[in-house]
Amino acid sequence: MPRPEKVQAVADIKARWEQSEAVFLTEYRGLNVKQMATLRRNLRQADADYRVVKMTLAQRAANELGLDVITDQLIGPTALTFAKSDAVATAKTLRDFAKENDRLVLKSALLGKVLLGSSEVSKLADIEPRQVLLAKIAGAAKAPLAQAAGLLASFTRNAASMFGQFLDKKTASEAEEV
Repeated sequence: MPRPEKVQAVADIKARWEQSEAVFLTEYRGLNVKQMATLRRNLRQADADYRVVKMTLAQRAANELGLDVITDQLIGPTALTFAKSDAVATAKTLRDFAKENDRLVLKSALLGKVLLGSSEVSKLADIEPRQVLLAKIAGAAKAPLAQAAGLLASFTRNAASMFGQFLDKKTASEAEEV
């Protein structure tokens, strides 16, 4: 019979997993306490949570959630990073920290139900921030509207110019007749 604290730990891991947009797996062997604290602080700024959990409990939680694709990755000294809102920001934070500290190894990630390898996590980190992508979409949507508005404005501007030239020509011809 499982002990209550282990049942609670599995339930906690499952809850974090369900509330996360993505879960990143890293090997942290060789990082000292100061480096771990820096990593956790950086991840908190990216709205992510870094947890070192017992892998047998993480495997049990993954199995209960039907995430069999990741259970073979949950071995050795592996920590779970739960990205609460922005998987790209979390991937960037982990990649940047791994560049500075070669002891942190990006193993894989689970984005929804899709397993990403370490190279795919690096590609995910290269994506521009959400705000930049939204601004590009807004600009792309705005461009045709601005063109149409300019085209419609040109009709009235050209018509006014044409009528002005016609009136000038008419007044000039009337002045010649007198």
